Amino acid sequence: MALTPDDVRRIAHLARLALSADEERAMLAQLNGFFGIVERMGQVDTRGVEPLYTPLAALGEVALRLRDDAVTEGDERERNQRSAPQVEGGLYLVPKVIE
Repeated sequence: MALTPDDVRRIAHLARLALSADEERAMLAQLNGFFGIVERMGQVDTRGVEPLYTPLAALGEVALRLRDDAVTEGDERERNQRSAPQVEGGLYLVPKVIE
């Protein structure tokens, strides 16, 4: 999936970035390079490969340092929303910024 210069301009507009023509060309090359890497990674056959939770697990046994999955804080929604400009039904209302 290669991006076009128009795609880069649209992304820059949505991100509110002012890019020069040179910066647009550089960004296009960087983004297309990134997507190329992602496409190559998607083509790798990973059947039978166990996922690693840390790269160190490839070297040897690693003890997990996990904590119990327990609630440690109370419900503070109302207190946290007191300073919000607009709240409705327990949700924050924010201005629309994406077309």
